[in-house]
Amino acid sequence: MSNHTEVTTFVLMGFTSFLEVQITLFFVFLAIYLFTLLGNLGLVLLVVVESRLHTPMYYFLSVLSFLDACYSSVITPKMLVNFLAENKTISFSGCVAQMLISVTFGTTECFLLAAMAYDRYMAICNPLLYTAIMTPRVYVPLIIGSYVGGLSHALLHTVATFSLSFCESNVIRHIFCDIPPLLAISCSDTHINEVLLFIFVSSIEIFAILIVLVSYGFILAAVLRIRSAEGRRKVFSTCGSHLTGVSIYHGTILFMYLRPAASYSLSHDVVVSVFYTIVIPMLNPIIYSLRNKDVKEAVKNVFGKNKFTNHLLNAEVNIR
Repeated sequence: MSNHTEVTTFVLMGFTSFLEVQITLFFVFLAIYLFTLLGNLGLVLLVVVESRLHTPMYYFLSVLSFLDACYSSVITPKMLVNFLAENKTISFSGCVAQMLISVTFGTTECFLLAAMAYDRYMAICNPLLYTAIMTPRVYVPLIIGSYVGGLSHALLHTVATFSLSFCESNVIRHIFCDIPPLLAISCSDTHINEVLLFIFVSSIEIFAILIVLVSYGFILAAVLRIRSAEGRRKVFSTCGSHLTGVSIYHGTILFMYLRPAASYSLSHDVVVSVFYTIVIPMLNPIIYSLRNKDVKEAVKNVFGKNKFTNHLLNAEVNIR
């Protein structure tokens, strides 16, 4: 047995070591981050102040927007600093905190998207009973349960990951402290960690995706019974945005986590991670709001019916 020195800091390698590219990426991701905060927190504010949006659907949407703003804020600010800093280190405790919080928010979003699918099922398949069933006694526990499930899952993997030894290298081939790149640099046997990661992530994904598929199976059957073309269009417009968000998010999660740590690749996996941690939080306000008539009307009521607001709200129509 040889002596090893346990690491006390980690180095986040990031995208590239070329300064010109890093400066360009800094401004690109700064713009994305500011747009993410503006879009998501603006949507939360809109739901809070506009009474017509005080329904379970928009409560779920506001929680998702708040979650996305926090999720992006856990990762993006440190990444932006590292683009311009020579010292790209993160403390051991900082790495622990970043993993715990990011995995909590990421898993919570999986559960929340499933809860949103159930909400859409109740609204479309049981419209007369929707307001009686989806009361605060139902949707509040669903939201809280999503957070509890996310935190429990994050605690498990954070404790398991940082119980390992890190002695041969402290260079993380990533933009933040995520599970696969940390397992890749550990000098301990990571087999149990990989098994735990596969079992829990796959179980959560199967559970969440199954709820979405079953909910939308019933929704599709209900839509086929609608004779009105306008009624079908409205349902597809509402549900299509949610399905788009679910497909993009779960697709990237499945690719990132349900693989052996040995197959980790900096060039491909960093891009995938950026997509689900930074780009998707930016896209969600657009996906869920751009074609939503209620949100557009709420924006007009809150910000006034000026030409600039109307131009933004009708941008999609003008593009068509």
